[in-house]
Amino acid sequence: MKNIYRSLIFSFLIITAYSCEDIVDGINENPNDLTVADVDEVLFLTGGQLANIQLQSGHLNRVSGMYSGQLIGIQALYSNIYGYNLSTGEANDEWGALYVGVMTNMRHIINNSQSDLLRGLAMIIQGHAFGTAASLWGDIPFSEAGNPEIEDPIYDSQLSVYAGAISLLDEGISTLNGATSSPISEDIYFNGDKNKWIAAANTLKARFYLHQKDYSSALSAAQTGISSSDGDMKFKPGSAVSGDTNLFWTILAGSRAGDLGNKTDTDESYLLQILDSNNALSRNHAKTDETARRGYYIINPAGDNDGIVQEREPQNMVTYFENKLIMAEAAGRSGGVAAGLPHLNEVRAWLNGGGNLNANYSGLAYNYAPFVGADFDSGGIENVSGSLSANEAFLREVIEERYVSGFGMHMPYNDARRLRKSDGTIAVPYFMVGADNSRKPERMPYAQNELNSNSNAPDEDPGIFTKTPVNQ
Repeated sequence: MKNIYRSLIFSFLIITAYSCEDIVDGINENPNDLTVADVDEVLFLTGGQLANIQLQSGHLNRVSGMYSGQLIGIQALYSNIYGYNLSTGEANDEWGALYVGVMTNMRHIINNSQSDLLRGLAMIIQGHAFGTAASLWGDIPFSEAGNPEIEDPIYDSQLSVYAGAISLLDEGISTLNGATSSPISEDIYFNGDKNKWIAAANTLKARFYLHQKDYSSALSAAQTGISSSDGDMKFKPGSAVSGDTNLFWTILAGSRAGDLGNKTDTDESYLLQILDSNNALSRNHAKTDETARRGYYIINPAGDNDGIVQEREPQNMVTYFENKLIMAEAAGRSGGVAAGLPHLNEVRAWLNGGGNLNANYSGLAYNYAPFVGADFDSGGIENVSGSLSANEAFLREVIEERYVSGFGMHMPYNDARRLRKSDGTIAVPYFMVGADNSRKPERMPYAQNELNSNSNAPDEDPGIFTKTPVNQ
């Protein structure tokens, strides 16, 4: 991997005019003649952030959406992937985004910048990326990755990478606490607002603790996480620049038109089915009306989308609703309905104010009235059959809300794998329309480029049905 890092160190110094989907296209074709000394450290920031967007919201995110019953692979490439034919080559872009786009650029800032603000941001971005990578792949290079003296870095355990990611987040928080906020136009997430960065970092810590089923640590971290939707970390496409668009829209408007969606003439994804008041699986009732959100989520594979994948629609990465739902689950696990319910109701209040709906759907019907404890008792509106305890019914609703609100994030896929073995009573019982549901994907494949270049990589990929350590 050493030679790859040296030859590609500038490949991700990309201005926002370029689409994130094109970050790694032709990565070896036009080597940049600049030297590190020629480039001010702040210019490394945007390229690293764009690469992180690719990792969080790009191709493998769409794959995780299919593998959690939210999307349907309709034809061509995505139909094959939907049928579990996911090759190692499909991970090359995200692997490159992590090790070249994020790690190389962020470590340059950390090692060279005199600005605590920049250094703190770089630590948090790197922690975000490596925690996500651990969730997707399991064991990956971390402690030796990027060391120019090490040709082939070892693979650290998934738990070690999570610990390293959280350590980076902690170091970033500590560094930012001693820094002064100032506008940074190159910071396309928060424009240098250190308080928003610190809150997002704490939500990320809570997320990664949740992945490991460390619910008490997740609750503790979330206490200082994102406290309002104004602090959401999103990819916000520009208003005019060609190529600076919602990544899903880019795919559907380009070479993959018709390949991927969640609604066809004959089928709907599990997500849309549970949002449909006329479907037997519906989650609608007297206190919940999902009409507007269902419309907002519908994806037309042929284009003309004006909802969640509209051309300029922001894409969620780290959010207020995630933070509050982590608190709802973690508090509910330790303290029951009474402890978790206020956090769930805060999310419902946000949804009842329109949530993330855009102007095309905010005028449609929706209702998210607050729950009360009795709604989860036997015979209550969220436990009609009485087959669950009140706390199980409550946690099931929290996980279902995470499933719905988390559309477009890795959250539903991560929850499905986390809960599948030990928490079947509260897990979302999704299915993939027209697919083999007798087995469930558990990880993304290692990148073929990595398998070819690192002698410490497995002789062959373990396969998508092999559980990662935290989910065994």
